[in-house]
Amino acid sequence: MTEDNGTRTPGDGPDKPDQPVEAGAPEEKKEPAQPGTAGGDEDDAKAKATAAAKAKAAAAAKAKAAEEAEPKPPWEEKPVAPEHQDATDDPDVAALNEALDGVVTSSDRFAGDPTAVVPADRIVEACRYLKELRGFAFLVDLTAVDWPEREEGRFDIVYWMHRFDDSKRLRLRIVAAEDATVPTVSGVWKTANWMEREVYDMFGVIFEGHPSLERILTWEGFNGHPLRKDFPVEGIDTGAAIYPDVYPPGGGPILEGEGGEEAAE
Repeated sequence: MTEDNGTRTPGDGPDKPDQPVEAGAPEEKKEPAQPGTAGGDEDDAKAKATAAAKAKAAAAAKAKAAEEAEPKPPWEEKPVAPEHQDATDDPDVAALNEALDGVVTSSDRFAGDPTAVVPADRIVEACRYLKELRGFAFLVDLTAVDWPEREEGRFDIVYWMHRFDDSKRLRLRIVAAEDATVPTVSGVWKTANWMEREVYDMFGVIFEGHPSLERILTWEGFNGHPLRKDFPVEGIDTGAAIYPDVYPPGGGPILEGEGGEEAAE
């Protein structure tokens, strides 16, 4: 009989022989998500997004490499601001001046576009000649520039025309005093009708012979002409105070007169 000292040796007593200790159960192998399942759709979306991002990056890198490799035109490599040049040698300016007996008083070319200055009282015949005999069928714009302190005349009226055959653009410019009238060219280009109304509304230039010269952006009775350089930046009394129950502040017509108190009388 052995003495029980609290320890046992393998094989003693009813104990089973020691069993080898396992390091752990092997990990289960995950099957790849199948298309059509939630996991599969998510994986497909990620793969497509990754492929699209890589393609975009590759295209950008290719474009950048091509841009760096291709030499730039001189005007892009070292940009130079355009300068004003005399335009008397321009074919259309020369033809206009010859056909209308020296109608061009001065000319200028800037950024490739010629501008001819003609007397205000000859603007209609100059426009008609350029449209009918030089092909400038399209009046792009008709606008004005305000020079309040200029002695020779406060306003420049600018006629900007286009020829479709060669995409050439040409401008005519006239000078008008503040109280002078300018002949309408609405008989040459119908589109000049609304353009002249806008110049009248914004600058106060009167176009003689216009079929319906009235304001087009503001209302009849509006005080002043907003694009004149002496028009108050902070705004003016528009006449709304006369009809507070009808017109909100800043809107509404006025009676005859320049100011609210005078109009109210």
